[in-house]
Amino acid sequence: MASRIVAADRLDPPILRHKSVTVRSFGGMKAVIDAGPYGTFVTDEPTEHGGSGAGPSPLQAVLGALCGCETVTFRRTADEMGFQYSGIEFEGAFSIDIRGRMGVPNVRPHFHTIRVQATVTTAEPEERLRAVIAETERRCPVFNLISDAGVRVDMLWVHKQAD
Repeated sequence: MASRIVAADRLDPPILRHKSVTVRSFGGMKAVIDAGPYGTFVTDEPTEHGGSGAGPSPLQAVLGALCGCETVTFRRTADEMGFQYSGIEFEGAFSIDIRGRMGVPNVRPHFHTIRVQATVTTAEPEERLRAVIAETERRCPVFNLISDAGVRVDMLWVHKQAD
């Protein structure tokens, strides 16, 4: 085995993970998403918006993906930092100006704001929670993807004292 020296700020080689889905729609707004061995799920629009109401809207699914990604990233970060907690709960909401989706020029066709409240139940002190939160938000791919698109994501983290 040969020794190598690499820059300290670079992991070599990259650690890439590939995932895929297939999506089918039969002319309506309902989409059936197949994630292979991880199951299927449906997105749709409510009946009042022309869909069949068979599932959450795609934008609700994105909001759910944000909360799910924060859950996974928080867990991994907490484990690495030795932070103990017994649960985390999310409540999320978004605003959108639907004129953008209707084709009105100069109106964004995506989220304007996203607000999420995350309640973490823990006996750990608040300053330790703050450290885990900062690292979670730095690492969460969905949070960063949405933020990089220019959407303001207001995250309110609540420290709930464990019994």
